[in-house]
Amino acid sequence: MPIKPEILKRHTVMRSRLFRADEVHLRFSNGTERVYEKLCSGGGPGAVLIVPLLNDKTLLLIREYAAGLEDYHLACPKGAVDVGESLLEAANRELKEETGYGARKLTFLKKVHLSPSYMEHGINIIIAQDLYPERLEGDEPEPIEVEEVPFTNLAQLCMRDDVSEGRTIAALFLVREWLNQSL
Repeated sequence: MPIKPEILKRHTVMRSRLFRADEVHLRFSNGTERVYEKLCSGGGPGAVLIVPLLNDKTLLLIREYAAGLEDYHLACPKGAVDVGESLLEAANRELKEETGYGARKLTFLKKVHLSPSYMEHGINIIIAQDLYPERLEGDEPEPIEVEEVPFTNLAQLCMRDDVSEGRTIAALFLVREWLNQSL
């Protein structure tokens, strides 16, 4: 197992309403020194991504505007964990806000990181099952379109032009494997 680099210095180089970027000066065990920049988490309790299963063959995805893409895309519902909420409470709240469904059964699957070489952010994948209709008011700027999607041909689903978010794609494959082992 490699020895972790020594942190020589760390300071914030940029801060916005949503992001903070730190510069981190490191010394590796072989003496090499490098300066890295990383996007830091906001310090809140985290975030959840929910894979809502209507049944073993059908899931719900949402179509919403993505400012980074400057377009609409199809993805799993997701959102921040509020202070005082557990991951499962946050998942059920976000599910109700974004899809109009609650879940009687919620299962934590895994925390994943999209780009750990320069981002601190992670997201917790939650499986939602035994869904029932219930809507909560959310903070979205416009109504979110909910699409029932067959879960039978995952590769074909992920190759669609409107499905491009890496966290959603990773979560769907992980859930498929989880379902295959659970049955």
